Amino acid sequence: METIQPLLEKAKQATVSIRTLPDAQKQALLLQLSAIILTQSDVIIAENKKDLDRMPDEDPKKDRLLLTTARIRSLASSLEEIAGLPDPANELLLEKLLDNGLRVQKKTVPLGVVGVIYESRPNVTVDVAALCIRSGNVCVLRGGTDAFYTNTILVQLIQDILKQFAVDIHTVQLLPTDRSLVAEMLAAVKYIDIIIPRGSQQLIEFVRANSRVPVIETGAGVCHTYVEKTADLQQAAAIVTNAKVSRPSVCNALDTVLVDEAVAADFLALLAPQLAHYAVDVYADPLAYSLLQKNNYPQLFVAQPEDFGREFLSLKCSVKVVPDTSAALAHIQTYSSRHSEAIISRDTVVSERFLNEVDAAAVYVNASTRFTDGGVFGLGAEIGISTQKLHARGPFALEKLVTEKWFVYGNGQVRE
Repeated sequence: METIQPLLEKAKQATVSIRTLPDAQKQALLLQLSAIILTQSDVIIAENKKDLDRMPDEDPKKDRLLLTTARIRSLASSLEEIAGLPDPANELLLEKLLDNGLRVQKKTVPLGVVGVIYESRPNVTVDVAALCIRSGNVCVLRGGTDAFYTNTILVQLIQDILKQFAVDIHTVQLLPTDRSLVAEMLAAVKYIDIIIPRGSQQLIEFVRANSRVPVIETGAGVCHTYVEKTADLQQAAAIVTNAKVSRPSVCNALDTVLVDEAVAADFLALLAPQLAHYAVDVYADPLAYSLLQKNNYPQLFVAQPEDFGREFLSLKCSVKVVPDTSAALAHIQTYSSRHSEAIISRDTVVSERFLNEVDAAAVYVNASTRFTDGGVFGLGAEIGISTQKLHARGPFALEKLVTEKWFVYGNGQVRE
């Protein structure tokens, strides 16, 4: 394909079809889609296997690409949750009668056409389509070549359901994976209202630098956990381990452990066997290295400068010993991607200082950063975790897929 303009034109035309679909119909459509995904799970898994077979086992993106029966059930449950959420569009935000007799209203309305560029995550295909349908938006999806077969079957199933409900099938479209066409997508200001990149930092930076369409970043997650000197060390070790190993390839997984020098020896002695059980590679600063070496940690490396501020996306992390809370905060200020940051502490004054001073979309006290998620926060599925401050921050979900529109009712008024 030499141009995607015909596809984008169809997307723009489809906005009326989905925007005017009654709320009850949108809910029923998503519930039907949930049922179809479950009944077609074997077909989806077979197509997913075609993609998996092309990717090396050591590639950290393979876990993101994988769809299992359990993950498909989770997708179906997410669709049901989204169907049960209130439609964020058509909400009356303000109404007033002006002195000149004009009646003015401000309402929420769909964004229009949402373009998403993403890598390796076929769950994004379903999540974005569902969120856009529920909020009355059209979506054009540009997935990666590594998920081609999976994304193709998922969009086919979605379009089958759209057709059943007499909704324009171009409400959800999968664009070609040809990289030469990405530039056209990023320049399509006439057809696409907003672009959302979801993937590596390189992808996000490329889209931000080259897009003429407004961009909402769902940024990379360089996530820290600071173990403060008053922490319950058993609890801290459990939280750090969970944040690192429960699903290391996702953006809310832990990347760097900061530990107060006063408790470093005791804490690392507790943490070492837990991380060793999962064969986590640890890149440690000199003091942490010597302490872990005394505990015979098997996969220990001397940290290089680039190991701090690094999103590992695998069973790897860095560890740094800090003299106090101020040093921990300074480190986070320097290296954080403003995604999710945590402190483990029993000192409420220190904890409040951490919450107030750390500039991130989500900040935690005595909990794993792995909870930063639209579904966990009760927002339904998410398009991603936004690390910017305009329009959306944190889990970017259904409630943020709208903008505002003014409705003005007059009776012949003219401005003098």
